[in-house]
Amino acid sequence: MASIGMGDLKKGLKIEINGTPYKIVEYQHVKPGKGAAFVRCKIKSFVDGKVIEKTFHAGDKCETPQLEDKIMQFLYDDGEFLQFMDSATYEQIALTHDQVGEAADWIIDGMNVDMLYHNGKPISVEAPQFVQLKIVETPPNFKGDTQGGKKPATLESGAVVQVPFHVVEGDVIKVDTVRGEYLEKVK
Repeated sequence: MASIGMGDLKKGLKIEINGTPYKIVEYQHVKPGKGAAFVRCKIKSFVDGKVIEKTFHAGDKCETPQLEDKIMQFLYDDGEFLQFMDSATYEQIALTHDQVGEAADWIIDGMNVDMLYHNGKPISVEAPQFVQLKIVETPPNFKGDTQGGKKPATLESGAVVQVPFHVVEGDVIKVDTVRGEYLEKVK
């Protein structure tokens, strides 16, 4: 593994500290009037998503993490585990709802997701940024509802988003999974 020194740090860099992979989300090089320069960073854990602050001094080293991205297909939710399959090797893997996190709100059977591996173990799952999902439940429209308001709609994945009044049950909509927002009705 390659060592990364204080001078190599920058925003977006992936590093490993005490066996945990992190991504630098904020970076600040500090040169105090007295003493040696240091780097203050905010780093986000790939494992649990927590952001912590870390200070690096001259001579401090961290490692380059062994990360690998794989495209996996979501097969089904058996109640206890979410089942995924590697599209290249057909190897199946089961993850808990906690391991999958928020991505579980946006995925349906057969959908491809990005899975990040660290040292051969899956650590995070990302749904595509834009997905097309069918509305399975939403209040009916009322004549005269044209003011551009919003109403809740439950999607086939189980997620609930706010949609315009003209959207009805059975419609397929495009959703931004990062912001959790309705974008448009799919024709």
